[in-house]
Amino acid sequence: MHSIGHMITQNLIDNVWVNAADGAVFSVYNPANGTEIARVPNSGSIDAERAITAAQRAFETWCKTTGHERSKLLRKWYELIRKHTDELSDLIALEMGKPRAEALGEVIYGSRFVEWFSEEAKRGYGDVIPPPHANQRLLTIRQPIGVVAAITPWNFPMAMITRKIAPALAAGCTVVVKPAEDTPLTALLLARLALEAGFPAGVVNVVVTHKPDEVGQALTSDSRVRKISFTGSTQVGVKLMAQSAPTIKKVSLELGGNAPFIVFDDAHIAEAVDGAINAKYRNTGQTCICANRIYVQRGIYDEFSRAFTKAMSSLEVGPSSNSNAQIGPLINQRAIEKVEQLVEDAVTKGAHVLIGGVRHSEGELFYTPTVLSDVTDDMACATTEIFGPVAPLYVFDTEEEVIARANDTPYGLAAYFYARDYARIWRVSEQLEAGMVGVNETAISNEVGPFGGIKSSGIGREGSKYGMEEFTEIKLIAMRVNPKE
Repeated sequence: MHSIGHMITQNLIDNVWVNAADGAVFSVYNPANGTEIARVPNSGSIDAERAITAAQRAFETWCKTTGHERSKLLRKWYELIRKHTDELSDLIALEMGKPRAEALGEVIYGSRFVEWFSEEAKRGYGDVIPPPHANQRLLTIRQPIGVVAAITPWNFPMAMITRKIAPALAAGCTVVVKPAEDTPLTALLLARLALEAGFPAGVVNVVVTHKPDEVGQALTSDSRVRKISFTGSTQVGVKLMAQSAPTIKKVSLELGGNAPFIVFDDAHIAEAVDGAINAKYRNTGQTCICANRIYVQRGIYDEFSRAFTKAMSSLEVGPSSNSNAQIGPLINQRAIEKVEQLVEDAVTKGAHVLIGGVRHSEGELFYTPTVLSDVTDDMACATTEIFGPVAPLYVFDTEEEVIARANDTPYGLAAYFYARDYARIWRVSEQLEAGMVGVNETAISNEVGPFGGIKSSGIGREGSKYGMEEFTEIKLIAMRVNPKE
């Protein structure tokens, strides 16, 4: 582990490090061993309002800067992030618990959104539209929407921030970030680097809290906030969307998932096993695009389950201080109790544990990588996002059947399948109800492709050329070219 250096434990509002207005604090813990890492402000609605005021004041001048000026600052921020890669990855590993290699991967992944949008800042194109009348000209311009509130989750404490605020800043918006209460320290370090990069006062503000309802209500009810960007549970997303309705805010929601992972009988089984391991156990199963339901065609079910279980048995469990660890702790007590309940429900209803099924001896929040066979659609794990290292295997017979079962969920974020028949690849890709489909591929998320879901998995897209559009308004300018004297 490298030295984390000076840990930031205050809010950033108007380029000033401040405590909560009432002086309240809460503790941040290391999920691997339960030790206290730091105490940070337990901010309330007053602190959120101050941050909004700072962001609104800054917006009046920031929105008038050129794309080129914003690009230079974002590029500087990106370079500082890369310079502090070790410090950031150590902090992510410390407060979130993910293995060191994954934490390092997150810093690289998250930094690429800053790099990408530093380049996109110069490309906020409009259109010239052929008019219906000879003496008229029509054109559109894109303008920044205003103050953006970014509410981010604990499972990717850096990347979920950069994926939201880099495009917002590139578009000319100012931001108020509310990071998850489990992982605020990474957000504050990112804010320190933004400060060093030279962003003007009020452009980037971070408010941390253990009272998410109070601060969330302050952000959604304030008419000066014109955009809410949220990643988290569907339940909270619905609430934020309802709270944003009276002030008609634009919303981007990246919500829960229930990703199917389908292995057809013409798949390359070894590749499908590798893909399933990657899609299921990345971040200890704590990602919204994790494979949640693994469907295997009957003819290859036994072969796949044996190979998959064998691959599972080699995964090393441990804290981030163990450089060989591939599976870390779950984030908190609620998370591990949920995983235990899902496994217990499945076994009670007839599923069999091929490997795992118990807590791991490494520590209180560690769960042994688990494979369940003979899982059926009436078990809770078929409809609940597991968010832990448990892989349920389902058997299917026909393509039509598995597509119907895969789509039989309110969610539609990611879907994966392995097959080699090209006609089947086209059919299944088009019929799966998901915002993102991985075909013989599980690395579906990057800065150049649009990330997001359909149905109850959300609204809007992050990353790619579409990601900046979410933070702009289109203005039509219609002019008469031959006005009368």
